Amino acid sequence: MAPISFSTHLRECISQNSLRAYLAEFISTFIFVLAAAGSAMSARKLTPETNSDSSGLVLVALANAFSLASAVYISANISGGHANPAVTFGKVVSCRIPIATAIFYWIAQMLASVVACLLLKITTVDHNVMTPGIAKEMTGFGASILEGVLTFGLVYTVFAASDPRQSHMGSVGPIAIGLMAGANVLAAGPFSGGSMNPAYSFGSAIVSGSFRNQAVYWVGPLLGAAVAGLLYDSVVSPPLDSIV
Repeated sequence: MAPISFSTHLRECISQNSLRAYLAEFISTFIFVLAAAGSAMSARKLTPETNSDSSGLVLVALANAFSLASAVYISANISGGHANPAVTFGKVVSCRIPIATAIFYWIAQMLASVVACLLLKITTVDHNVMTPGIAKEMTGFGASILEGVLTFGLVYTVFAASDPRQSHMGSVGPIAIGLMAGANVLAAGPFSGGSMNPAYSFGSAIVSGSFRNQAVYWVGPLLGAAVAGLLYDSVVSPPLDSIV
């Protein structure tokens, strides 16, 4: 098979269907980040003593679960329903989408996160957008490993839920993805922040102006996503065809 030229890749990246996919990623990521970041701000306002009240953690976990399930559902048939640069990276590593397309996905996801956090910052006036943070007793290395493991579970669920051979999953797939995200927040939120999403971490950092431990929320999730994609597609359930 002859190699595809750069100009062909470029034309595919700016085709009408591709532009729709980028818009879908922007909207779905915006919806997710708005709910995830907003719930964290609400939890802090309603329960200032978060160290002694677990209701805030439950609130954030539920918001993450519901919003991610919705975000994936509304864009799954258009862009694949990534709403997360780590998911996109896992798809690139497993050769499900080309790098050029992934770059545009990442741009849309990052912009959506910044816009969502900026909207929260402007509309809530005096309230700061909260960024995921790690516990004082944890190291950046440990937090990165934990975020990587959490993201591995999330991305592995994404691959399984979007596998066309799992025809019985149907619309249950996005729910499974949302439940995994919510469970991970409950399990590790107080320790590493439970972000699992570099776009969310990036957008909140840009708007809040705090980039502390930002590498934790990139290195860990991207590596975890890569392992999940390779493991699912190469070992557990090798695909019959390349599927976006």
